[in-house]
Amino acid sequence: MDATKAMSILNRACPYLARTGLSALEGMAARGVSTSAVDQARCSVCPGHTGQSALLAKASECPVVGPSIRAKDAAAAAASASMAIPAACPYASCKPTVSENVSAAGTSAASASASAASAAEAVAVTAGPASHSSREAKFDYEGLYQSKLAKKHADKSYRYFNNINRLAMRYPQAHTANASNIVTVWCSNDYLGQSKNPVVTDAMKTALDTYGAGAGGTRNIAGNSALHLRLESELAGLHRKEAALVFSSCFVANDATISTLCSALPDCVIFSDKMNHASMIQGIRNSRARKHVFDHNDLEHLEQLLAQYPRSTPKMIAFESVYSMSGTVGRIPEICALARKYGAITFLDEVHAVGMYGPHGAGVAEHYDYEASLRTTPGERIPGSVLDQVDIVTGTLGKAFGIVGGYIAASSSLVDMIRSYAPGFIFTTSLPPPINAGAVASIQYLYSSQRERFLQQTHMRELKADLASAGIPVVPNPSHIVPVLVGDAERAKMASDMLLAKHNIYVQSINYPTVPVGEERLRITPSPGHDNFMRARLVSALDNVWNTLGLRRTADWVREGGRCGVGESRSNSELHVGWKRGIEYVWEDHQLKQAHDAELARKGGVSIKPAIPETVQQVISATMA
Repeated sequence: MDATKAMSILNRACPYLARTGLSALEGMAARGVSTSAVDQARCSVCPGHTGQSALLAKASECPVVGPSIRAKDAAAAAASASMAIPAACPYASCKPTVSENVSAAGTSAASASASAASAAEAVAVTAGPASHSSREAKFDYEGLYQSKLAKKHADKSYRYFNNINRLAMRYPQAHTANASNIVTVWCSNDYLGQSKNPVVTDAMKTALDTYGAGAGGTRNIAGNSALHLRLESELAGLHRKEAALVFSSCFVANDATISTLCSALPDCVIFSDKMNHASMIQGIRNSRARKHVFDHNDLEHLEQLLAQYPRSTPKMIAFESVYSMSGTVGRIPEICALARKYGAITFLDEVHAVGMYGPHGAGVAEHYDYEASLRTTPGERIPGSVLDQVDIVTGTLGKAFGIVGGYIAASSSLVDMIRSYAPGFIFTTSLPPPINAGAVASIQYLYSSQRERFLQQTHMRELKADLASAGIPVVPNPSHIVPVLVGDAERAKMASDMLLAKHNIYVQSINYPTVPVGEERLRITPSPGHDNFMRARLVSALDNVWNTLGLRRTADWVREGGRCGVGESRSNSELHVGWKRGIEYVWEDHQLKQAHDAELARKGGVSIKPAIPETVQQVISATMA
């Protein structure tokens, strides 16, 4: 092979030598390897066996050409086994190899050419298509899968999915794999039971009969309908923003929005709460922006990090309103104030709050200005309100609204930019018409109905009080979530299994990485449908499980100094729960009374079955006309 061509091939393929000049290669070819590197250079017993050139010695280390060089060495050694090597040689293993085809005694140019040619031939073998006759074993893919699973089993974080089939007509009950085995579900994110609300299901049936089951494509290709536009209009109005955009899930919404926006902002820096959801963390990673993680709800730590950068540097503060596994609440007004001070934008995840808080269900940000929101025309901005200070709101249609899907609400320019650039929005099939119709109906229903929120909040308060009386350790928080601390992954799974098998109660155990190791828990979510009898059975069952497994009660955590708020002083736990100091719950007593009285006045205390919301029917009728 021509020397120049050989050098060119070697330079292109070898990561060790690709940036090395020709003169350096020639020098390496002419120089033998020192004894310290390869114990076969210039042996005094068997002179003439000079060993490898430095060039081939280095090339043999290369992951690209190395395997082929070593294979050729082995073949040459076997072929020349008859060559006599003195028994006294201290390096008896230094049998002639392909490497010796290059003699250090030759000219440097000839040596370089021969070495490069040999290495280039190795490149051609290594870089070319694999031979079917190769005896090299393929990578053990199944072995990797099994080892990763074995690690999960060993640390007790392997996840088992229970077969739970929720029954619309017997909410909040379900059957297991055995349809005759009825259990009570205490951990659903269908917080308000909207998935079985006739308002919602009737709207979905009508849309199904009218438009069919599927969307037909992406929003750009046959998948953009009047119901998509109506849903986005409803969401923008709910959050009093200029525009909204719907995604297939809020995981996708968070990932796509953060990654798209922060990769577009020059030298953007992201400040993320330590307890943020995986979807936000994934979006931050995909943005490749610089990031800082601040301690949960720690405003001093956040400000220290913000102060490191000029006000002109683009920044985003990403946080949540209700943290789903702890029930703690983000310190929204204070974080918005820091954002204004240091020139940042705010990204607020209201996934576990929409439908649940505020007089209209817009979330915790709306709840801060409860009375002002009641007085203000729907969809109209409230200047100076907490919700107005938040730049980007994200939410889900799959929890309190009872359907599926996610969304963002923000300025029209930001929403249009995400619509135009985010792959997670552009290249996926849009939500089907029945989903859009059901979501519109659910949002409209919860905008005016306070019944479900009132019942859920009341049932949550009663359950927390009963658990406290029984000494069952509940992570303190001001929200609707009831996290019961276990503190061990294996025993949390045992507690969940025992509740299901012995008491016909389904509460899923939560372990790492959803929560930190040592903070494993049962996550309970009371709903409007959980009556007093169900609550009494749950408390009794938990008491039995705690006794049977010897789990630590609140008093035990106090003696151990506390963990994640359990067994700690109220003043200490209030540092991270996030709501107003001295106020136990987001829904304050006078607000619950107002919601109760308004519901009585609206319906006279009698539950009725509403028809399909007029706006949905109007969209369908107008389209069919």
